[in-house]
Amino acid sequence: MSQAIQFINVSPVDETAPGRYSPVATAPKLTTIVAAASDLVPMLRERAQATEVARRVSAETTAAFRDAGFFRLMQPARYGGYEYGFTAFIDVITELGRGCTSSAWACAIGTIHQWLIAGFPEEAQDDVWRNNPGAYACVSYAPTGTTEMVDGGCLIQGRWQFVSNVDNSEWVILGAQFPAADKASPPAPGFVLVPRTDWSIEDNWHVAGQSGTGSKTVRIDKPTFVPAHRRLMIADAASGSSPGTAVNTNRLYRVPMLSALPVCLVSPLLGTAQGAVEEFITLCGTRVTRGAVAGAGNRLSEFFPVQSRLAEASAMADAARLLINRDTAEVERLTLQGQPLSVDQRIRNRRDHAFAARMARDAVDVLFSAVGGNGLALDQPIQRMWRDASAIVRHITLNWDAVSSMVGQHLLGLTPKGQY
Repeated sequence: MSQAIQFINVSPVDETAPGRYSPVATAPKLTTIVAAASDLVPMLRERAQATEVARRVSAETTAAFRDAGFFRLMQPARYGGYEYGFTAFIDVITELGRGCTSSAWACAIGTIHQWLIAGFPEEAQDDVWRNNPGAYACVSYAPTGTTEMVDGGCLIQGRWQFVSNVDNSEWVILGAQFPAADKASPPAPGFVLVPRTDWSIEDNWHVAGQSGTGSKTVRIDKPTFVPAHRRLMIADAASGSSPGTAVNTNRLYRVPMLSALPVCLVSPLLGTAQGAVEEFITLCGTRVTRGAVAGAGNRLSEFFPVQSRLAEASAMADAARLLINRDTAEVERLTLQGQPLSVDQRIRNRRDHAFAARMARDAVDVLFSAVGGNGLALDQPIQRMWRDASAIVRHITLNWDAVSSMVGQHLLGLTPKGQY
């Protein structure tokens, strides 16, 4: 198996690249962090079915992620973080995805949103990390609650769905529409930071894929005050000019949000595709046919269709990761050089987030089509990977119909309708 795994790995970690280099002298090397993720893969595989049944990532697995330093990866150095970039994030989360998609997804949400918290005003960052540097947030971007502006901040109330890893999070980032002072003007979209004491969890996550992510609903049943400093406008985050850049001077905190943040949804799936290839190789190495038209006692690995599908899946897994790494590395390089991203580059990145996710899903699908009846058992990893991958590509941020139409509009000289 080792030769096959090496074949689909993209490249060794380049610790001199902008996003894979930490400016923090005391930070562990990225190779050390990635190795820690690799060491957790057997444990994640062993717990994957239990994670799915529990419909959440366990406190024990979360503690392992915390101990390995994953939640510090993109956190500001002022609070003990390492200030790595998005490409380092991809390396770590993809590795975890080889073991358990849901666990990698939950870790990705907590890890990457340290970067988004760093965009809030300094006082909000202090609220989160001053007394608990290890704190992190879950998130629901859709502004489904109500927001009322009051002196010193706003009042929020409502239900926010699909809040992954909510059980293990100390804070939540919620989407909000902030009414304009001029009643004739449309509201402005943004985020608010809300501590665990101010919301409850509605346990309604019963799904066919990504069950272990614990993506339940956050409820705030009565108007709850959020001070103004815990507000971040999407326009600022999308342009790379968030208030937090005044105190977090690392230029990686100026990356335009939509050009890179969606990798938190893609990276677990990149790892899942790689993990499915590995699991398929293991399955083929031990399985022989039972009879029927193929005859009994033949090794599965000797069948041409099996060999061909394995090659196809490994190529798609490799291509998906190369695409995401190329785009994200370019975003980091240009941002560190102080150069803006063009509309062409922004829309291309959104295209590739969705297309790479689809390729990774297709890699798992190709393998699942060849596992036979035994592969349908609930303790067989590839069927769970197939369901998880199929669920991820249905996320609106990665939905190919939505993203591809925006890309096509841009290529045809029309005004692109979508978020980029």
